[in-house]
This record gives sequence, C-alpha cells and structure tokens, in this order.
Amino acid sequence: MKIFFSVGEPSGDIHGANLIRDLRQRIPDVECVGYGGPAMEAAGCQLHADLTELAVMWLFTVVKNIHRFLRLVREADRYFRNHRPDAVVMIDYPGFNWWIARRAKNHKIPVFYYGTPQLWAWAPWRVKKMRRLVDHILCKLPFEPEWYRQRGCQATYVGHPFFDEVARKEIDRAFVAEQARRDGRLVTILPGSRTAEVTNNLPWLLKAAAHIQEQVADVRFEIASYKDSQAQLARQIIAHQPRAADLSIDLHVGRTSELIEAAECCMAVSGSVSLELMQRTTPTVILYWMDRLTVFMMGRVLGMKIKFITLVNLMSVDEPFDDNPQPFDPDAPGAEAVPMPEYPTCEDKSEQVARHIIEWLRDEDVRQMKIGQLAALKAKYGKTGASERAADYIAAALRELPGRSLPAPHFIPGRTSTAVAQAGRDAS
Repeated sequence: MKIFFSVGEPSGDIHGANLIRDLRQRIPDVECVGYGGPAMEAAGCQLHADLTELAVMWLFTVVKNIHRFLRLVREADRYFRNHRPDAVVMIDYPGFNWWIARRAKNHKIPVFYYGTPQLWAWAPWRVKKMRRLVDHILCKLPFEPEWYRQRGCQATYVGHPFFDEVARKEIDRAFVAEQARRDGRLVTILPGSRTAEVTNNLPWLLKAAAHIQEQVADVRFEIASYKDSQAQLARQIIAHQPRAADLSIDLHVGRTSELIEAAECCMAVSGSVSLELMQRTTPTVILYWMDRLTVFMMGRVLGMKIKFITLVNLMSVDEPFDDNPQPFDPDAPGAEAVPMPEYPTCEDKSEQVARHIIEWLRDEDVRQMKIGQLAALKAKYGKTGASERAADYIAAALRELPGRSLPAPHFIPGRTSTAVAQAGRDAS
C-alpha cells in the first residue's frame, strides 16, 4: 500500500511523522512518499521535496514563490498518473493542498485531510471546495465535526495532534532546574514560529517587557526562538528597540518547552503553541499584531465570526461562533473567565499585555486561578492519541474502500461504511 503525503508547515511535519509511525504499526507494508519535512523523512517518508522550506503566510510571499508551487503540483500530478497511490493524506497548508486534492480527485484517489485549516474562522465559503475535493476530514477541535457535517462533509473528531507532540517530547529537566535556581521570576516570551510573526510582534512584546520590569523588580525574561535565524533576527530587534537594552533578557533556540515549563507566566503570539501552554498550565497573555489592511480583511472581507483567535479560548466556550464578535476587553464583565487574554490588533497593546503579567506576578491567587482554568481544559481536551486514532481511521477506510474515491456528497447520514463509522465512533 502506498500513501502520498502533502505537508507544508513545520508543525505539520511533526504531526505527519507521528502519523506515519502509527500507520506503519497498522499497515506494516505501507510506503509513504510525497511532500513534507525532515521529521517525516526521519520517520520513513520518501520525500519528493521538502515543502516546509516554502512555509509562507502572506500573499506577496506566495506570489513570489508561485512558480515553485506550480512545479510541485505538476510533479504530484505526474506521480498520481504513473504510480497511483492508494490515498493522499494532507495536513493543514491550505491553498497548495487544494491543488493537490484536485489532482488526486482527477485520478480518483481517496483524499484524507488530517488537521484541517480553520475554514470556520476565515473562509467558511471554502467548505464547498472541501466537500468536493476531500473524502475524509479528520478534525482537531471538538466543535469542528458538527460544523462540517452540517455542510455535507464526512468529518470525524480525532483530537489535536499537538498533544501527541507534547507528550512525546522529553524536556531537559536539568535546564529547567537551572532556570529555577536563577535569581528573578521568569517570564517567557514566545514571538512565534514564523519569521514574519517575530518581525511583527517581538517589538511590542519587548515594549510590554519594559513596562513589566518597571513595575516588578525581580523579573527576568527569556525569548524562545524557533530556529537560529529567528534568534539572530530577535537580537537585531532588541538592539534597535528603545529601552530593550535595559531588560534582563536572554535568548534560546530549541528550548520552547523548557522555557514554558520553567516560566511563572508567558507572553506569546497566537498559534498552536497555546495548546502546549495549556498542557503545561502556564498562565499566558496572547498578542497577534497585524497591519491595518490585514485587520480590515479579517473583519470586513473574510467576515470572521469567531469569539476568539486563540485555540485554547475557543475550546473553553460551548459556542465558539458569533455573528458579531467583540475584541477582548480585560475590563468587561466576565473577562476573567477567558483562559488566555488575547489581543489581535494593529495598535500598540503593550501596556494591556503587561498589565496581565504584572497582576499574575503580584497576586498569586489570581495566577493560581489561571492555572486552574488551564488545568480544567487540559483534563477535558488535552488528551493524547490523535495520530493513533487518525491511523486507525485511515487504515479502516482503505480496507473498506481499496483504491476507490467516495462519491459526492461524501457525508450521507446512516450510509457511511461500517468500518469507517466504527473508527469515527472510537475516535470520538
């Protein structure tokens, strides 16, 4: 059996590697090929290209690399025609993966989407494309399956693969202990895993750190960088940031988990890292700075109808959708119930961000309340086994439907195959 993977994000590369390992336990002779990254290659995937090198976010960057994406799509199409894999598994990375799905459907190859893009947040109209091009949707968040099913898709909740990554990662306890022995109360800064995020957010986070240091004498800061080039960028930003030279601050690469574990609280950029912050019950305030055009597009053009941008906050409410969502207001009634205060903004929110950290450092009861909120969410949703459940589902589907694509519409209540339906019930 041969499965073609299409994975473009660094986080997706890790999730894909875990899925490949679990698939091999269920289908010993499975051959995994396609697009991914170094973690998937280490897990035994034969890479046709390292797509994680092209992990991009903003439109102009996509346009600049369009010729490379089109070449990879053509190569995938040739591979589907000449070698015809039994299935295509995609992880996140919308845009490019739609092209891959379309080519797979042209060759009548079943398509699985493991860890789907958050269409419900920023592009609900694209569910038509999901319904047309994807046979099986394996959802990360508990409210997603019902949203997809209501729109005619076959969707199953398997859990968030990030929790598998956190559980499998062995943190350096000696490093954590060393941090605990140092003078000063540690606040960790997590400026994002994308270079653009570091560029846009770190200056404001440093400004917040300066506010904190003015109010809390025994505080110190550590920046957790995703890779060496981003650490170098962070150093350049610090060198040109007013008042940053006066901060007690260090940088580390590849120490994100340890610095979350060691911190009394964190300032972070919105992303999947919020799930690890929840898993380690570290009180955190979230910032996501964007330019005014992006904010306008999110609100007016994309018509985002979600109450929060932070995954942990979305998981904390019974109804995450809202036709008229309001920005987080720390002074509004009930604001303390939001697990991670968040600021998606095009303005300077450094003082607001700092205010939360200052309160947590000064008032241990309030900090412990935040820890308790995160612990309750962890107990409810922070369960491992997403990649195992996804592997069970994929293996069952391929046994039930060898080499065949499901006819549209893909979700027909009461008429899904027995094996696939059972796998879906087990995953839930």
